Amino acid sequence: MNARTARRAPGGRWGWLHRLTQLTTGRVGLTIFAAVGLTALVAALWTPFDPQQVDIANRWAPPGWPHLLGTDATGRDILSLIMAGAVTTVWVALGAGLVATLIGIVLASLGALTARWLRETVAVLVDILIAFPVLLIAMMVSAVWGGSLWVVIVAVGIGFGVNIARVTRPELRRVLHSEFVLAGRAAGLTPLQNLLHHLLPNVAPVFIVQLSWGMAVAVLAEAGLSYLGFGAPVTQPSWGVLLSELQAYITVHPLSVVWPGLAITLTVLGLNLLGDGLREATDPTLTRRGNAARAHVPEVVA
Repeated sequence: MNARTARRAPGGRWGWLHRLTQLTTGRVGLTIFAAVGLTALVAALWTPFDPQQVDIANRWAPPGWPHLLGTDATGRDILSLIMAGAVTTVWVALGAGLVATLIGIVLASLGALTARWLRETVAVLVDILIAFPVLLIAMMVSAVWGGSLWVVIVAVGIGFGVNIARVTRPELRRVLHSEFVLAGRAAGLTPLQNLLHHLLPNVAPVFIVQLSWGMAVAVLAEAGLSYLGFGAPVTQPSWGVLLSELQAYITVHPLSVVWPGLAITLTVLGLNLLGDGLREATDPTLTRRGNAARAHVPEVVA
């Protein structure tokens, strides 16, 4: 079997991606994630109307042409606001995911590959930080340094990076005693080279699963903090800000509140489904269990 065939094989290095596409949760999660990303990409270049354009003459226009989702109290097009808010959501999710990954890798590496006294110190630090909910950390940081997207990204990244470190640290310890890692040491690889070439690639699926869940938390945190006034400024399109502005009119125009709430719900649902699908696709125990179950299904004889 050549290298190209090995890459395509369901049990190869990228076999988890093939298994993910075979799962209903994986397909639905990927579809929603791709739809939100495509919407953000389109909105960065074009929206039906200027999201901040005020048109008092068309305030509270019902859904129809040309305002497909209607307008708000100042005549702004809700569809354009939703599309522009997707850009903010994607930036927060990707930024918080990057910060969480960096913090998770550093803490997990220090907690698994260093001297005993440092490993135990990092473990205690992680246990202390993990006692604080991610949203609470984000609110405290936002209250001190003011509300902005960068504060939300860093706060959520720190909070969920600790969770990633706690989950991946035992995986690093397990892979550390594998034969290929010992062979790399014997071949003269430095600890950093072993980490980059052997350890991290073998715990990457765990990182990916935790990262998808962390991005869902980041989306929810940004919307919640923006709703409370700690997140995105009112001049920047955000689903949380839009929801906060429209909820005052929920008894008069209830349909207008549905759209930002639905966008937040679907995005968080899609990322959670993607995380569940990734967990099942990358867990060899679940994969073997599923194969064994299929092997015991009796065939229908014609």
